[in-house]
Amino acid sequence: MSDKRSPALGFIFVTILIDVIGLGIIIPVVPKLIQQLTGEGLSRASEYSGWLTFAYAAAQFCFAPVIGGLSDKLGRRPVLLAALLGLGLDYIFLSFAPTLTWLFVGRVIAGITGASFTTATAYIADISTPEKRAQNFGLVGAAFGMGFIIGPAVGGLLADFGSRVPFMVAAGLSLCNFLYGYFVLPESLPADKRRAFEWRRANPVASLLRLRNYPAVLGLVASLVLIYLAGSATQSVWSFYTMYKFGWTEKLVGISLAVVGLFSGLVQGGLVRVAIPKLGAARAIIIGLSCYAVGFVLFAFAPSGWLMLVFLAPYCLGGLAGPALQGTISGQVPATEQGELQGSLTSLISATGVVGPLLMTYLFGYFTRPTAPVQFPGAPFLLGAVLTLASVALAVRSLRRHPPVEAGIAPAEAVPVH
Repeated sequence: MSDKRSPALGFIFVTILIDVIGLGIIIPVVPKLIQQLTGEGLSRASEYSGWLTFAYAAAQFCFAPVIGGLSDKLGRRPVLLAALLGLGLDYIFLSFAPTLTWLFVGRVIAGITGASFTTATAYIADISTPEKRAQNFGLVGAAFGMGFIIGPAVGGLLADFGSRVPFMVAAGLSLCNFLYGYFVLPESLPADKRRAFEWRRANPVASLLRLRNYPAVLGLVASLVLIYLAGSATQSVWSFYTMYKFGWTEKLVGISLAVVGLFSGLVQGGLVRVAIPKLGAARAIIIGLSCYAVGFVLFAFAPSGWLMLVFLAPYCLGGLAGPALQGTISGQVPATEQGELQGSLTSLISATGVVGPLLMTYLFGYFTRPTAPVQFPGAPFLLGAVLTLASVALAVRSLRRHPPVEAGIAPAEAVPVH
C-alpha cells in the first residue's frame, strides 16, 4: 500500500484545492451582495453575514457526524463525491438567489455538502503512516492556503462583472472537482476496516460526548476549539474590517486574502514538514499558538492597510499549530474510528462556527455603529488574541499530562476508557 500513498495524497490535495478555490472566489463579494439585497451599510451587513455563517455551521454541525459515519461504512470515495456534487449544485442555486432568505437556504445546503472536508481529512488519516500523519495534515492546510491564494484573487477580479459571477464560477469549479474525483480518486478505506452505520453514533451531541473515551485528546480538542473561535475574527470580519477602516475595494480584499493564502501555503505546505519533525509536535503547537496571538493583537491596532499585510507574517506562522494538534489528536484514536473522529471534530468546529461568527460580527457591528461608546473596529481581533492565549494554556497543560509520540515513533492504538 505504501507505493499508492503518494498518488492518493496528490489526488486528495487537488480535490481539496479545487473545492477551496470555489469557496474563496465568493468571499470578496459577500459584503456587497448583502448590501445590495438589504440596502443596509457595512455594520449591519456584517451582522447578516454572521447569521449566514451561523446557518452554514449549524447545518454542518448536525450532518458532519452522519457523513463521517457513512464514510466509515461505505468508504470515503462515494461520500466525498456525493458531497462535491451537492456543493456544485448549491452554488448554482446561490448565484440566482433573489433575496436574503434564498441566501440562507443556500448556506444551509452548503453546510450539509461541506462534509467533503470531513471525509477528506479521514482520507488523509487512512493513507498516512503514524510518523507522517501531522505532515500530511499540513498538506490539507497547504491546499487551503493555495486555494485562498487563487480563489479570492479571482473573486476580486470577477467582482467587476457583477456580484453573482463568482458564484457561477464556483459552481463550475465544484462540478469539475466532482468529475475529477469520479475518474481518478481511489478508495482509501479497506473493507476490513469498515464498520456498520448507527444512527445513535451519528447524533452530533453523542458524537462529541464520545471524545470523552480518549482522555488524552480532550485538552487538545479544547485548545483546538479556542483556535477556531479565535479564527472567526479573521474569517468573518476581515472583508468588513478592511473595507470599513481602510476603504478597500472588493479587488483589494481579494488580493489581501490571496496574500493570506500564500503565506499559509508556505507555512503549512513547506515549513510544517520541516519544523514539526525538528521541533516536535509539542513545541510546534506552543510556538504556533503564540504567533497567532501576536498576529491578532497587531491586526486589532493596525494604523494603515499595508501593515495588515506585514502583520500576516506572525499570524500565518501560527499555522504550525493546527497540523501538529490534529496529528496528535488523530494518533490517539484507532484506525477503524478515524472517520468518526474527524466527523466529531468537524461537528465541534462547526459548533464554534455557530457561535464564533455571530460573536465576532456582532462585536464589529457594535463598535462601528454611530452610537458606539468608542469606535474600535479591531475589537474582534483583540478577542481573538485573548482566546488564543487561553488555548496556549490548555495546550501546555494537556501536553504535560499526555506528551505526544514524536515523528518516527509509531504510537500504539488508543484503548477507549469506559
